[in-house]
Formats: sequence, C-alpha cells, structure tokens
Amino acid sequence: MQHDERDERGEQNPHGRGSGTRAAMRASHRAKSVRRRRRWLAAVGVVAALLVVGMVATYLRLNGNIDRLDVSKMVGKDRPTPSGDVARGPLNILLIGSDVREGEGNESYGNGDWEPGQHSDTNILMHISGDRKSVTMVSIPRDSMVPAPVDCNGDAPEDQWRVHQWNQNFNTGGPGCVIRTLEGNTDIFINHFAVVDFSGFKGMVDALGGVPVCTPFAIDDPKAKFTLSAGRHTLDGEQALGYVRTRKSLGDGSDIQRIKRQQAFLSSVAQQATDTKLLLRPDKLLRFLGAATSSLQMDPDFGLGPMKDIAESIKGIGVDKIQFVTVPTEVYPKDLNRVQWAPEAQELWESIRSDRELGAPTPTPSPTSTEPLTVSPDAVRVQVVNSSGVVGLAKQAVAGLRVQGFAEVTSSNGDAVVKGATVEYSGDRAEAARTVAAAFPGATVKKSEAALGTLIRVTLGTGSPDVVEVPNRLGSEPLPKPTLSSTPSSSGSIQARKASDDICS
Repeated sequence: MQHDERDERGEQNPHGRGSGTRAAMRASHRAKSVRRRRRWLAAVGVVAALLVVGMVATYLRLNGNIDRLDVSKMVGKDRPTPSGDVARGPLNILLIGSDVREGEGNESYGNGDWEPGQHSDTNILMHISGDRKSVTMVSIPRDSMVPAPVDCNGDAPEDQWRVHQWNQNFNTGGPGCVIRTLEGNTDIFINHFAVVDFSGFKGMVDALGGVPVCTPFAIDDPKAKFTLSAGRHTLDGEQALGYVRTRKSLGDGSDIQRIKRQQAFLSSVAQQATDTKLLLRPDKLLRFLGAATSSLQMDPDFGLGPMKDIAESIKGIGVDKIQFVTVPTEVYPKDLNRVQWAPEAQELWESIRSDRELGAPTPTPSPTSTEPLTVSPDAVRVQVVNSSGVVGLAKQAVAGLRVQGFAEVTSSNGDAVVKGATVEYSGDRAEAARTVAAAFPGATVKKSEAALGTLIRVTLGTGSPDVVEVPNRLGSEPLPKPTLSSTPSSSGSIQARKASDDICS
C-alpha cells in the first residue's frame, strides 16, 4: 500500500521525495534554537548570580567597615521615651565630628597639644520628622556649659550632675556620655549616633567630586593648616577639612561663627549630592559609601540596612525642607570665653520633642483631672517657682491664684530653666495638690522627696499653661488677663538656614 505523503504545507506530495530531508532540517533548526536559548538563559543566570554575589559582597564589605560601639551602659536607664523608629515616627540621630589625630589620614593635623585628647568639635542633632517631610539639623556649640554626669557615670541622678564644657563629654566618655548629657538636658531620646573622623570627612567630599564654598574674606589659619582667597571655590576633601576647622583666624574667632560656616558647607553638600544625582550613580554612591563607612563609628543597630531604609523614607525631601539651626546661647557669667544655653533653647527642644515645626504654636494642654475637688483654695498654701526664663511669669500666676481665694501664695525664681508645669506636695497633701493643679491644665502632679509640710509647690517652665479658674474657686472677681507667655520669645535668636539657600548668603 502506497504511503500518503504530504509536503511541508500539509498538502499531498505526489512524488513522495525530499520530504524527509526537509523534516530533518526543521528538527535540526529547532534543536539549535533550543540550545541557543538555553545558553542565553544560562548566561543571564550567571550574570544575575554574579550581580547578587557582588551586591552581597559589597554590602558585607561596607557594613564591615563600620566600627560598632555599644553605649547602652553609659546612657543610663532613666532615658526619655522613644518617639519613633526607622519604620515610623520621628527619628533623632546624633552626628559627631571627632578631632582624633590617630589612624590613617588623621596624623597630619598635629598632636593637639594645645587641647589634648579626643573631642567632638562638631555636634549635630539630626531630627527627621515623623511624616518624613522635613529634616532639622541642630548644631550644639562645643563651648556650651551644661550640667553633665560626673566622670560620665550613666547611673548618676541628674541632681548630682555638674556644669562643664560640652566638648569634654566626648573626651571623657565618648558618644555615650554625649548622648546621656544631651538626653538629660533636653528630654529628647536619641535613636542612633554616628561618629566620623578627619579621614572619613575628606573621603566623602572627594567622592562627591568636591564641594563649592563661598567666603567673603581671605583665610589664613596656621592651626587648621589652611589658606584660601576670598570668593567662590570648589574644595577637595583636604581643603574642605581645613575650611570647616578654621576658627581663630576669622571674625571673632568663636565656635558660633565656625558653626555658621559649617552649616553653609553642609548646605552646599546637600545641593551637590542632589545636583550630581548621587543616588542614581552607583559608581559615585559606592565611592561615597566606601569613604563614609571606612571611618564611621556607630551604635550596633545602625547599619547599612537601617541607613538605606531611612534614606528611602526621606528621598522625596527637597533641599528646601532641610534646615540648620544653632542652639541659642548667651555669655556664661563665670567665664566670658564660654556660653550657656539661652532660655530660647527650650523652645527649640520643645519643638523637637513634640515633632512640630519650629515657631508653630504649642497645643493647648488638656485638663489634669475631672474628679471633684475636695480641698477648698483657702485651705491651701502655694509657692510658685519661675523656671521658665520669662521674667514676671510667677507673679502673674500668683495674681491669678489669689483672685480665686488661695490662702497664702508666694513666688520665687528657680535655678534652671525647665519645661512644663509641675505641682509637688509631701505627706498626705495629695488632694490639696489636685486643687492647685486644676489651675494649671496639663500640669504634672507628683510627691516631692523634700519635706514641704503643708506647702504646695508649683514650678513653671517653658510651655506651662496660664492660670485658669478652678471649679471650687472663691469669689467672683475675674482673673487678670495674662500679659506674659511661658514660652520665651526667640527675638530672632533662633535662626534657621535652609539647605537651598545660596552658599554666599
């Protein structure tokens, strides 16, 4: 029986010749295509595997560059309550510039004989808002005289702290002592810290391709080993380090003036990183990260992973939403070469604590309690202590209490500026304290360790409320209208510089 042979189109082939050859050719072609496809997929797989291995190796190398330091024992146990983390809520990161003159890249800046030891000449608190829409960089003057734990004992109660120069904290106890001192004076929780030395700073500047600066004056500073003519310049890492370290040879030679130059420089860094599209250039980004991590000291929880997450969360923030602020200061009476934090500093710390824009109004506090009061005002002796930095605030409160029938009301001034209102009592005078606290909505009521007897003590700090009517007040005379605010006016002393400002401004 004759086979019914068909051609390649499926039609009958009456000759029955050549069809086997064509079928073989088609099979061979399909086999070659499959082999080519397999080779291509294999090649793609190898490349992908190499990329993954390379990324992992790079991550491990960069992460391994970072020097880890556990400061948990140094910061003590009575820390402020954390307000956020990497995933959500506001973040506070302490950035420290160390003047250590040991190690590769740091030896050529002298031995620091004029000021022995390692110091934190640059101290910046970076506050990232909870909504990830703004960043505030707060510079803390190195010459600030503030209470600090003696010998950096993290467990020492704050009433045993002694006033000394801020720069000594790092010298005595490293970043842990700086954090403990900052948290104790501001009640702001520090989530992470990072310390960078001279070498790391230079490397990061070079990785950016240099950073533009603008100086109205020629600079010649032998101690910083730096000279520069007036005008605009693009500085490499070595030059940039000299520029930000210069102090004695410019202006009044103060640390405050140096901070202003550092803030202008950091503004330029932010602009440069944006203009060069650092995050979109893997080559530049790797050089930058390599330089940064090679000279970084951080807490154990602040690695490249969290850093990447933070960077991702704020990548939409423009330079116009990054601002630089210096802690307001005034002359320290015991040493005119030093400064102390001015009352206006409390306004700054309060804005960080409450994660609100600097200058925004403080929310009205809610009433302390709604339970009926059991002690009449005329059965209560009150002392009002003014610890707000606002002259006359205690006397204003005294007038508001006397109108309501409080028996004996006196006033005095506190030794330091604090925040909020506190009502203290001793013994069994808790109910009398509640009557007083009703006049100060939102006040904290606590039992005092001191023997106050029948006296109820009210301490008014920044952000404390005005006196209001208590439910069981005596008399009907209206309360005097407040003329003073418990939040000191900044009077222009808190000045913010945006990262988008011209570097010559």
